[in-house]
Amino acid sequence: MFDPRLTESQEALIETARRFAAEKIVPVAGKYDESGEFPTEVFHEAWELGLMNVEVPEAYGGLELSTTDGCLIAEELAYGCSAIATSIMANHLGALPLLIAGTDPQKQEYLFRLTTDFSFCSYACSEPEAGSDVAGMQTRLVRDGDGWILNGQKRWITNAGHAGFFTGFGTMDPALRHKGITAFVIPRDLPGVSVGKKENKLGQRASDTCDVLFDNVRLGPENILGQPGNGFAIAMETFDKSRPMIAALCAGLIRRCQEESRSYALERKAFGMPIAQHQAVQFMIAEMVMAYEATRLLYLKAAWEVDHDIKRTSTSAIAKALGADWAMKAATDAVQVFGGYGYTKEYPVEKLMRDAKLLQIYEGTSQIQRVVIARNFLMRS
Repeated sequence: MFDPRLTESQEALIETARRFAAEKIVPVAGKYDESGEFPTEVFHEAWELGLMNVEVPEAYGGLELSTTDGCLIAEELAYGCSAIATSIMANHLGALPLLIAGTDPQKQEYLFRLTTDFSFCSYACSEPEAGSDVAGMQTRLVRDGDGWILNGQKRWITNAGHAGFFTGFGTMDPALRHKGITAFVIPRDLPGVSVGKKENKLGQRASDTCDVLFDNVRLGPENILGQPGNGFAIAMETFDKSRPMIAALCAGLIRRCQEESRSYALERKAFGMPIAQHQAVQFMIAEMVMAYEATRLLYLKAAWEVDHDIKRTSTSAIAKALGADWAMKAATDAVQVFGGYGYTKEYPVEKLMRDAKLLQIYEGTSQIQRVVIARNFLMRS
């Protein structure tokens, strides 16, 4: 039975991540947002502290923490900056196809890269014409002897400019839709693999986002994850296991909105009293508090289901959809609480609003989550 109470070790994890966010992320988040520079030094310190790759099994050099543990860390990091948290947690997303479908030699080859050296990997699924419609991807895998030739383009790939390897997906035949998709893992230095320009984004600007290009890339059997044609199932299971962490990022951002709004509302005066005494402001802050508590419970339940291998539920989609929508509303309301000041870079809430928007888009838009939720509900026995 789901129990939201945390263990002493989980409370210690939260304290470690919270202290790191306060000391290493919050002071520099605005600078990196302004410049769009990749904060390598911050990421390296997170890696040294054990805040990256937390779910990699001990057999491959990791801490083998639970999904719940990873989500608790993600919330704290996102409180500091959701862009920095996204890039830290993207290694987990990139490693998931390996954890789900990789052979032991594949895991030995690639997971140890993440745990023995400071490095990144990327999950390469989205394409210029295939974001929400995963089955519509056009990246082609063509048989060539005992191997494959890979051609195509991936778009919106987090950490692509710094990744040492990619887990991704291509189709053996676009007409087959989801039945033709195959998963693969490839090193960045494989001939024919290249990375496009870095995107100049509205928000989450400290997180690197680029295209990944495949030009007649030769893959061997050792590069294929699972069975050919089973890639769609691997991709969907990856999303089921990664979405609780996105909901945790949402919770962290919402909590930052409510704390910033609380501090400002208690200090700022209008009509002879702190604006915190005005009911209109109280209602906006109350909505943030409710949104945070609900999002936190939802991501904890979704993570618990992943940890207990409970499949075919909509909890992760619900947590991601509601968390992202609530985060956007909380950030917008935070700007409203600050009034004209909230619209300037003097205060952090305008950044929170820009960062929050991406939470409604990546790893499945809020609309796609609703499709998943509706289908699961309508098709249940």
